[in-house]
Amino acid sequence: MEAAIIIVFVVGYLAITLEHSLKVDKLIPALVMMAICWALISFGLENFTQWFDPSTHGLVDGFGDYTYDDRMHLMEKTLLHHMGKTAEILIFLLGAMTIVEIIDYFDGFSIIKGFIKFKSKVKTLWFFSILAFILSAIIDNLTATIVLISILQKIVKERDIRLWYAGLIIIAANAGGAWSPIGDVTTTMLWIGNKVTTGHLFGYLFLPSLVCMVIPTYIASYLPIFKGDLESTIDEEDSKPKSKYSSIMLYLGLGAIVSVPVFKVVTHLPPYVGMMLALGVVATFAEIYSKTKFSLTEIGGESDAYAQHSPVHYSLSKIELPSILFFLGILLAVAALESLGLLFGFATTLKDTMPMLGTELHGEGISDVVILLLGVASAVIDNVPLVAASLGMFTEPLDDELWHFIAFSAGTGGSMLVIGSAAGVVAMGMEKINFFWYVKKISWLALIGFLAGSLTFFFTRTLF
Repeated sequence: MEAAIIIVFVVGYLAITLEHSLKVDKLIPALVMMAICWALISFGLENFTQWFDPSTHGLVDGFGDYTYDDRMHLMEKTLLHHMGKTAEILIFLLGAMTIVEIIDYFDGFSIIKGFIKFKSKVKTLWFFSILAFILSAIIDNLTATIVLISILQKIVKERDIRLWYAGLIIIAANAGGAWSPIGDVTTTMLWIGNKVTTGHLFGYLFLPSLVCMVIPTYIASYLPIFKGDLESTIDEEDSKPKSKYSSIMLYLGLGAIVSVPVFKVVTHLPPYVGMMLALGVVATFAEIYSKTKFSLTEIGGESDAYAQHSPVHYSLSKIELPSILFFLGILLAVAALESLGLLFGFATTLKDTMPMLGTELHGEGISDVVILLLGVASAVIDNVPLVAASLGMFTEPLDDELWHFIAFSAGTGGSMLVIGSAAGVVAMGMEKINFFWYVKKISWLALIGFLAGSLTFFFTRTLF
């Protein structure tokens, strides 16, 4: 039965990876894979010889002697545990996505356009790279990429040069998302899973992430494509926000999202609680500024008319629910493998067989080679299940350097292929970036940035 579960997972994983070739949204194989894996576990429950308890991060003692009813109770308890942890991540992401959409409802991101006053291609490159690095740490790398490419399309008319800008934005956005607990979904998973803390995440990864962004941007600034000035820049009229509350909602929304880690530190409550508070505050001001009825729920016969004008209802209708469902499917599918102890056993094998580079720093930890390979793999395979698997494979304590290196590798390694990260996929869709064009023009820059950042991490980890 274990072999059947692994086969289902591998087939589903391949379907996710080949999403663009199969023309099937990746949420479909993710959900089907998750349901079938747990169904097979239920059918074969009496035949399993081991079970991994996520609450103790170890195998259950004496599982072989459990009765069928005891095993069924343990499976239900384990599934409920994983569902709870997954729900924490999904609710957190829903809150963050809604706040970003509320900002966009008030045209808040148009404020950024007003900062662009120059025509130099190199200056424009540095502006977008630095802005992507900073913005992705606040509103996540996927949203930052969407916002910046939307602005880029209004500034740069030549598609050839715009593709280059888009490629460097992907690298910078992924680098910026790695050092923030809210910058990348994989880092958020590690943060919510109590594997990393905000302070140590910044200490370990800010400098490596900065190097990962700066080196490729610096090299690119000397390429012929970035010589000279842009032919046309944004129109002055186009840079004006459409709402008088644009700047207020931009700073309020970004400030609310940034306050979430502070809320967690002060209250010790899960991050999604702080995100819901942040959403409530932003939504309140959004309702007031939109001059609509003060309510977050439908009231009687006015609901349809209200929903058309409410910034909150409008924003909720714009969020990426397919992504939320994909995360639900993939996280619970990986949880199925974890529950059978397969990931735990695989991690033990890695520890015993891989060369232990930097043993004096790791002690009995995981080889640097393993984590570097994970970063390379994240360029081919979605980094969400890779990190989800690592959560079930490794048992290192809170803020161990392993978790921080995983956050960096999974977050930035995906830049090496345009399909390797959410930022790359959305940029590919917005600009119709050719896969092989990206491999030829951008991948080598992303690889240099990834390796340079990794070497920098080997230095920063000695400081803790």
